[in-house]
Amino acid sequence: MESLNEFFIQYGYLGMALAAFLAGTFVPFSSEAVMGALLVTTGMDPWITIISGTVGNVAGTMFNYFIGRIWDVNKISKIMRIKEEKLLGTKRYVERKGSWIATFSFLPIVGSAIAIALGMLRANAWGVMLYSFIGKFVRYIMVAFSALALFV
Repeated sequence: MESLNEFFIQYGYLGMALAAFLAGTFVPFSSEAVMGALLVTTGMDPWITIISGTVGNVAGTMFNYFIGRIWDVNKISKIMRIKEEKLLGTKRYVERKGSWIATFSFLPIVGSAIAIALGMLRANAWGVMLYSFIGKFVRYIMVAFSALALFV
């Protein structure tokens, strides 16, 4: 994992966006570690780093959304190794909440499931993008300034 973090750090803002994209998909990855390392070791602008991370992470969420939109439940369950019952339960929960639930797509593990379920429900893509942007932007602000406060 260390060399992968170094790869993302080497590419600065683009590396931040790529790390955040991966973390936004169903791939288990910590973009927060990359953001903290970038801000603490390179002196990069925190706001540009936050925007880079947010845009990349939202793109990852939309990737999950479109997987939910185009794949059927069986394929999602098989490829992502998520039990169908869990997937359908998340879908029912998300259906009751609506697109605004995408605000919480930054949460580990359940965030990917939320985005996939929104895709399965064919929720408004623009709404999903907007709400996920809000949640992820706020989270990255907290991550960035926490890292700076603790280590700089």
